[in-house]
Amino acid sequence: MTHSQRYEGASLVFPIAMASLGIFFFSMMDAVMKAQALVMGAYSATFWRAAMGAVFASIVYLPSRPVFASGRVLRLHVIRGVLTAFMMLFFFWGLTQLPLAQAIGLTFVAPIIALFLAVPMLGERITPGAKLAAALGFGGVLIIAGEEMFQVDENSSLLGVAAILIFALMYAFNLILQRKQALVAKPLEIACYQNVIMTAVLAIGAPFALSLPADLVQWSAASAAGLLAVLSLVSLSIAYSRAQAQELVAVEYTAFIWAALFGWWFFDESVGVRTFLGTALIVCGCLISSRKQPLRPLSDTL
Repeated sequence: MTHSQRYEGASLVFPIAMASLGIFFFSMMDAVMKAQALVMGAYSATFWRAAMGAVFASIVYLPSRPVFASGRVLRLHVIRGVLTAFMMLFFFWGLTQLPLAQAIGLTFVAPIIALFLAVPMLGERITPGAKLAAALGFGGVLIIAGEEMFQVDENSSLLGVAAILIFALMYAFNLILQRKQALVAKPLEIACYQNVIMTAVLAIGAPFALSLPADLVQWSAASAAGLLAVLSLVSLSIAYSRAQAQELVAVEYTAFIWAALFGWWFFDESVGVRTFLGTALIVCGCLISSRKQPLRPLSDTL
């Protein structure tokens, strides 16, 4: 069976678990990158994150003597790599302009957009369960961070809000491309190509804006962010190779759970009743997404 000859109906527990793991790694990377972007600027932080990711992914991928991508597969790699380079610049710059809760909350319009993009771009039929899961997940985010999401005060920036919303739109397309890639390429291949292409795109601005990490702490943070990015990409690629986009988009909302836990653990931030209630709705959405669907061939619209 090839990557494109997938069938629905198999248990979704494993892809849901892998997607959740990928979001966990991605959330850890966000925390590291916010600190990096604040001290060395969004562009330099993003470049070194991509460069370190390219190094780690290449070390693992290239010794396997791969057959290098060509044709439509290479096209997908290039499109997603270029998209991700600009997407992450908007995101990491936005993180420096907004409170973390507000920024992350605003990004959660992306799964809703992706859910409906899956119809024209992937040929998926959106099930009532997927719609309910997305609604519960977004409702959970609104309960946890609704006030912060739409508040504009001295700690907020309209340009920051705009940057995060642009990121969210691009991220919705990224989720669809992630599904397409996962059907035709292996996880390590995806991780390697994406980080290498991102680095190449970002290198265009290096002569004008790039600064080196100032000390061992910044080098270590860049390395950690690159490694976390590769781990996230591999986990999500595995997940999206085994389940439809509509079945996994609700898992994106688990990022808020990790944000609450990291805030409590590392920064002694309180976790209130709203967080618990919103988290419960997010978990319910993921459980609904993980239910088996009727067995039928999955459209291959690549």
